[in-house]
Amino acid sequence: MGLLVAAALVAVPLTASAQPKEQPKEINLDEPETPAEGTEPAEAPAAPAEGEGGDEAGLGDICKIDPSACPTIDLNKEAAKELNPETYAVQQIYALRYHRFEVNPYFGLTMNDQFVGHNGPGLAINWYLTNVLAIGVNGNWYAGLNTPSDFNFQTSRAARIGEPITEYQWNANANFTYVPAYGKFAGFSDFIFHYDFFVLGGVGAISTRPMAVVDPDNRTFDWKPKLAFHVGGGLRIFFNRWFAAMAEVSDYIFFDELENPSVSKNNPQDKSTWLAEGKSFTNNVQAQVGFSVFLPFSWEYRLPK
Repeated sequence: MGLLVAAALVAVPLTASAQPKEQPKEINLDEPETPAEGTEPAEAPAAPAEGEGGDEAGLGDICKIDPSACPTIDLNKEAAKELNPETYAVQQIYALRYHRFEVNPYFGLTMNDQFVGHNGPGLAINWYLTNVLAIGVNGNWYAGLNTPSDFNFQTSRAARIGEPITEYQWNANANFTYVPAYGKFAGFSDFIFHYDFFVLGGVGAISTRPMAVVDPDNRTFDWKPKLAFHVGGGLRIFFNRWFAAMAEVSDYIFFDELENPSVSKNNPQDKSTWLAEGKSFTNNVQAQVGFSVFLPFSWEYRLPK
């Protein structure tokens, strides 16, 4: 009996080792794999139901994590709406000028006359036909403010020669103004200043008379208006939508009359001998500093449909 049990125990491994080994399976990538005979093909995973996966599942997860971030609109309906093709890529102008009045008081200082200063207050009023083009008027008052310079006094005393000079009474012009550029810059850490450049040109009149220097004992001159042309340009810096600081340089161009440097020996009181022959081409270059007020103070944007 013991020998039979031993023989059986020995026969089991020998029988197992005698079985043929399974050959490696060949895989052809060009043909789909067919399931082995007697087996069923594995089913593909079902698509996630609405609210359980996909985009909707993602939104659901967001709602679970943060209810305040959960969208309250139907995204499918919103996505199906037609888009508005009009897009405004340029920022609206901070200080609109279209159909507004500009009231501009200023004070002018002479820049190019070494012998006499023609300083005085002035006022300009402009009406903007468009946002960049305006028509207007401006005027300057000089009477009582003309001042011969110290340089003129020292030169006349040293050389004993009087330089013919003139004084101005008033000036008035009709102008066109054009604004070619405007923008903004930062200042005082986080404050934004808006600015614009403008150029102007016009025509008007100026009233002048010579100042008696050569023969002040006999000569006195009367005021005479003369045709004048006005060209200039400047800068405005806006502090709000209706108030701005202004700096401008203007040239008032005209033909002036000067005192005759020689005195008639026969009759020094003859007025026909007081003026020099011909007329002097004159440029009165003036720096003007002031402020601008735009009326009305506010407006409403109306964008095209």
